[in-house]
Amino acid sequence: MAHNPLVSIVVPAHNAEVTLARALDCLLDQEIVDWEAIVVDDASTDRTPAIIAGYVEQDTRFRTLSSCAYSPAGARNSGISTARGHWLMFLDADDWVDASFLTKMLAALKTAPDAVAAYCGSQRVMPDGELIPSSISPEVAIQPFETFARQCAIATHALLVDRATIVELGGFDVSLRTCEDWDLWQRLARLGKNWVMVDEPLAFYRVSPNALSRNSTQMLADAEIVIARGFSPDPRVKHPGSAHANGAIEAIGRTASEALAWFALWNAASDCGGGSGSINPQSLRALPAGRKWAREIAKVAFDGLMVGSLSVPAQLAARWDRFGGALTELIIELGKVWGDPVAGRRVQYHLDQMLLDADDLAAPRRLARTLGIRVDARNPTSTELPEGIDQIYAYLMMDGQIEAVVQFGVLGTVTRDHWIELIAPQKDAGADTSNTLAAEALLTTAERRPDPDSHFGKLERLAAQARELVRSSAEPAEPPVAPRRARARHDKDRTSFWNGYFATEDPWNYGSSYEQEKYERQLEILPAGPIGRALELACAEGHFTRQLAPRVGHLTATDISAIAIGRARARCGDQPNIEFGVLDFSADTLPGEMDLIFCSEVLYYLDDLAELRRITQKFAEALAPGGSFISAHAFVLRDNVDRTGFDWNTFGAQAISETLAATEGLVLEQSIRTELYRIDRFRRLSPGEVATEPVIDHVPIRAPIGIGVARNIVWGGARALRHDVARTERRQRIPVLMYHSIADDGPTALARFRLTPAAFASQMAWLRANGFHAIMSEQLERSIANRQPFAGRPVLITFDDGFQNFADHAWPTLRANDLTAEVFLVTDLVGESAKWDAVSGPPTRLMDAGTVRRLAAEGAFFGSHLATHRAIDGLSSSDLAAELLRSRMFIERWTGRPTSAFAAPFSVTDRRLGRLAKESGYRIGFGGRHGPADLNCDPIDLPRIEIRGDRSLDDFVATVEAVLE
Repeated sequence: MAHNPLVSIVVPAHNAEVTLARALDCLLDQEIVDWEAIVVDDASTDRTPAIIAGYVEQDTRFRTLSSCAYSPAGARNSGISTARGHWLMFLDADDWVDASFLTKMLAALKTAPDAVAAYCGSQRVMPDGELIPSSISPEVAIQPFETFARQCAIATHALLVDRATIVELGGFDVSLRTCEDWDLWQRLARLGKNWVMVDEPLAFYRVSPNALSRNSTQMLADAEIVIARGFSPDPRVKHPGSAHANGAIEAIGRTASEALAWFALWNAASDCGGGSGSINPQSLRALPAGRKWAREIAKVAFDGLMVGSLSVPAQLAARWDRFGGALTELIIELGKVWGDPVAGRRVQYHLDQMLLDADDLAAPRRLARTLGIRVDARNPTSTELPEGIDQIYAYLMMDGQIEAVVQFGVLGTVTRDHWIELIAPQKDAGADTSNTLAAEALLTTAERRPDPDSHFGKLERLAAQARELVRSSAEPAEPPVAPRRARARHDKDRTSFWNGYFATEDPWNYGSSYEQEKYERQLEILPAGPIGRALELACAEGHFTRQLAPRVGHLTATDISAIAIGRARARCGDQPNIEFGVLDFSADTLPGEMDLIFCSEVLYYLDDLAELRRITQKFAEALAPGGSFISAHAFVLRDNVDRTGFDWNTFGAQAISETLAATEGLVLEQSIRTELYRIDRFRRLSPGEVATEPVIDHVPIRAPIGIGVARNIVWGGARALRHDVARTERRQRIPVLMYHSIADDGPTALARFRLTPAAFASQMAWLRANGFHAIMSEQLERSIANRQPFAGRPVLITFDDGFQNFADHAWPTLRANDLTAEVFLVTDLVGESAKWDAVSGPPTRLMDAGTVRRLAAEGAFFGSHLATHRAIDGLSSSDLAAELLRSRMFIERWTGRPTSAFAAPFSVTDRRLGRLAKESGYRIGFGGRHGPADLNCDPIDLPRIEIRGDRSLDDFVATVEAVLE
């Protein structure tokens, strides 16, 4: 009984005398010998039959058949009809496979006994023998049918398939002149059975000028048939997998029209490469125009261009003159079909980039938007800018070697001085091109008076236009009032320190509801009966003095600051029983025999507990027997980190009350306690008097808490104190958090970019309770420049877009947690809405200039999100520079502060952005990289961590804590 081989290899051959021997020799080279080859002579008129006969005579594993099918599909079907192997392979007469092909493919099939096919990667081979980089489609192994419904993802000879299944499916469709292999793999995949992948390029496909695959009209016609079959039931498949019976599911991938458009794009690019343009641009209409697809569109065009021009990547830029015009016109037409020229330009930039990345620039390469050149780093010369070019890609050469690569947006002639500026940083940084920068260009433009046709001349013209636009704007240029800054506490001269505080009137907002409620409670705790002589220590500007005076016979009101005493005297001038005086209760002698002493909200400022103990003894001695001492002080985290308190680097109410209680002669009589402060009345016992149990009253705070107070409170206690971590922790990296919208509601499609106010409040409270403090991008850039580690736990909180809900929800929460943020504004749309999101639902309102001005005065910071929120990789270099300039200038007008930071819209950058941004006055930039920022970062391309609205607080905590590790 004849042995049936493990594998049958079907080889159709039509006039293949030049390539057939190479194809058949690769079979003889196979490591596995259990195969048969059926070579089908399809009406050849050259030496093909004789070559076949020679192999048949030499090795009995070769058999031959004659066919008059005049098509690969018919010839292969003839071979299938006589094949005996368990597995089938289809090898065209001009292709070949690696010697390990059968070994590795069969080994993969052994690991998956239920598999119906195994496939591998492939490489195209150009007529000159050059290899195109290999490719493989992992998605075939994941969802075979959904993949083949949309594209032919595997070369014909890059797979082994089950013969019995192929027979059952009816073999190749002879009505198709091309795409017949795609059609068969689609039917095979519809069965819903397993496919296994061998991730190696084992199959080699020879690209021929005369191949049927270069007939784009026929290819498109046949592809349309195959794709239509993929999206509908196929009666040729008798037992389809249940999920595939009715065709591909459009919801999980490209639609049929989009799949055909991608195929048309490849063929259109191939046609351009071959010198023709038979594809109607309208066939590309269904291609996605979104920016995230631009690179993929350029990659497909690049691939088609290689095949059509018979060129490997390294040859394409040099051959641009052959096909560049047609290809550029195709991309322009694509932009017109989309109704979005910017989207077309974006594709062109990506394609230019791919071409030049593969080229050696042995000669200048003028592409659609980019000029690729070599520049002598020791003796650069001026570079004129050809029409339409707005980007330069250059190798800086030294001694015949590439010293560095620079790429930048350019507006006009690059002068010799300009090149020298560009080259200097390269010498300093070796071959590091990430931070390529000329000197601060705009700062020196006026001095050097650049040629108006040069890059810097045109940049200065754009700057002048931006300045004029800002100057003529209706928005008034009123610089905001700078936010108050906390003064340093540890001044050696106490008198100067306190006079510094009172240089500004009402430094603690004494008239607020919160302070007035505290005053009322201090009056409530007064001892019963008449009070003769009273002493108020640290009376400040006399707000409480005026309320206390009617309750006592004579009041001596004192303060260390003569400025404060002057204001207090003026405030209480109509109160005849008040005597004012300057007194330092720590250093000076206190008047004695007092019936009442008030000393509130000041004992925190003493140097230490030893001084506090000394002074409380002075208080006791200044009281008459039976006299009362009343003290109101806030709870401070230093005393008890586990409960709500103020994050001051000092002791607080608990330590003060305990010290007073331990003072000889004083006993606590009554205490009013809130969550934030306590008011105590102590009594100096008369001789022989026995202390009684104190009365403790717990009361709520009903008054609203102003931001000046709230920003210092950590509710529920802290797990780390800012002062402690600033003293003990140094780190190389920090989290830069990126937020967008803070709102409860909005379009479902934008949920990822929207955090509820409650969730945001929880995150900010966690940062505050864990000792984080907010820094700005300028501080981050300074640390990077100086290589200075970050002290404590800094965090940079950023918001893109400038939504009004930042002002409504985020900013109050940030201030209440003593944090700030940097908001990147879309300046042309300030006061309008986020039009770029309109496709997802009603656009969110943006802050107006007045709100920006107010928030800047309150301590918020602002940077540029450019002028229009267009992704920058689709902007011309001139448009990009203009947006950078006018956006910065408008923000400076609104905030009254220099603007040095930008964030790229949609987090999309390209290699032009960094340098153009620096030339436009920026020092800090945020692009598309994800992760923490560290001291090694390029400050013009800093990473951020997106905080998504569909993540939990635990996710947020884990993300931030990971940066601390």
